[in-house]
Amino acid sequence: MLEELIAERLKKLSKIKTAGLNAYPARVKRSARIGDVLAKFDALSRAKKKVSLAGRVMSMRDQGGVVFADVRDESGQIQVVLKKDNLDSFDFLKEVLDRGDFISIGGQLFITKKGEKSVEAKEAKLVVKSLRPLPAEWYGLEETETRLRQRYLDLLLNPGIRDMFRRKALFWNAFRTYLRKLGFLEVEMPALEAIPGGAEAEPFQTHHNALDTDFYLRISLELPLKKLLVGGYESVFEIGRVFRNEGIDREHLQDYNQLEFYWAYHDYNDLMELIEKMYKYVVKEITGGLNTSLDGKKINWGKKWPRIDYVEIFKKENGIDPLAVSRDELFRLAERLNLSPEGNMGKGRLIDLIYKKTVRPKLIQPCFLIHHPKLVSPLAKAKADNPNLTERIQVLVGGTELGNGWSELNDPLDQRARFEEQVRLRAEGDTEAMMLDEDFLTALEYGMPPAAGFGLSERFFAILMDKPIRET
Repeated sequence: MLEELIAERLKKLSKIKTAGLNAYPARVKRSARIGDVLAKFDALSRAKKKVSLAGRVMSMRDQGGVVFADVRDESGQIQVVLKKDNLDSFDFLKEVLDRGDFISIGGQLFITKKGEKSVEAKEAKLVVKSLRPLPAEWYGLEETETRLRQRYLDLLLNPGIRDMFRRKALFWNAFRTYLRKLGFLEVEMPALEAIPGGAEAEPFQTHHNALDTDFYLRISLELPLKKLLVGGYESVFEIGRVFRNEGIDREHLQDYNQLEFYWAYHDYNDLMELIEKMYKYVVKEITGGLNTSLDGKKINWGKKWPRIDYVEIFKKENGIDPLAVSRDELFRLAERLNLSPEGNMGKGRLIDLIYKKTVRPKLIQPCFLIHHPKLVSPLAKAKADNPNLTERIQVLVGGTELGNGWSELNDPLDQRARFEEQVRLRAEGDTEAMMLDEDFLTALEYGMPPAAGFGLSERFFAILMDKPIRET
């Protein structure tokens, strides 16, 4: 069926070429966008002013000597009336025109007897011949995989999807606006790294031919940005692409945009004050209010966010102190919870695995989870009153993480020891454990000021839209 429709369109393309016409001209006559014309329709129609529009034909209704076509550009859609009495090319145009083609038209605005705003075409020209029919003419875009792999068709046929991505642009711009007002400098750091760092994730590897050297696509923005603090900047941020060679599900993708910022002479307490205000600002900018829905649950962003202690809630949900028990006890608990723990998992990885199963899903309303064990926080500064815990925070909403930050570890000897522990875990088979980055350690040895750092990904936007991240 589809092959037959394509073959028919190819025949029409051949007729256009035989007639000496260009089915794909470079220049198109257009004086205004459709949305602008619709906004000023009454004034333009009273003035009998000619308009020149261009767009894609979304539907056609043939009534013999008259063809009604709905034409759409990015800004809107309008009905175009093609009449045999007005157009010398009417018969030929009618013969070769299909839904999905682009046309340019010139004419005057009027309102039909049915009250529809329209353009009566005095000029009409085919400017793009589409060779494939739009989905409604054959099978449609019903399967999620088809929609996501041919996203251009999803955008074309679903105006709500186009609006969502406009909101996504506003989402990132809202963060830029907020941070710039606080004096943060936006920067761009390399996406290729000799050593991937800043997160516990498996990287993608590539090869630089000219240097004959292997590199990694960055898994985080963190370490290069912290070097800027060593270099003298005090407030920096980046919104950039990161890449993780991991599974794909409702909350995870292999590449996505992330925001990270670093703030000298501040700690995790200052961070929580800033983050709560900034998140509320962004939510209101994108949704118009401070209440959203997620999987049928109401999320209230407007209340004061509680601060929940990691170890205390872990003990409450599991009946054990994660710091006091052995690695083997944690492994057995993970088995009882049917988490399929891997034999090479260290104590920190097991704590994190159990937490994600038993604690995180129950944290629905916006809150800060604080004071994570040092075992699961290799880049966070230890608490002065308990070196087994860290000055770390996570934003939790709807049972998922929507941001992660801490008072930055700036003691180079402590950082080296933690990296060495990560190297040991990696040697035992933990592919997500961090590598030791000598260049970063060298930078720390020159001295990095006390600082707080924070990162969030576009998962936050997906939560606001109440959609899987692949949809957004």
